[in-house]
Amino acid sequence: MTNIKRGYGVGENKNIKLKLARIQKNLSQEQLAEVVGVTRQTIGLIEAGNYNPTIKLCIAICKALDTSLNDIFWED
Repeated sequence: MTNIKRGYGVGENKNIKLKLARIQKNLSQEQLAEVVGVTRQTIGLIEAGNYNPTIKLCIAICKALDTSLNDIFWED
């Protein structure tokens, strides 16, 4: 038997770290979306694990939240 890490289905890999970082900065989804140039729905989908953002968007989100890619987007 091999020990292969299986991928997550849509919605199973919620980005709780993003939501927590956003809340700690006292930003709504709409406010963060405005800062990074996307819609509120896009931020909601990322937090719900239903959208994989581009690296460019990931960097913009991290800059807006004063955090790093490792802190928000890297899996433990």
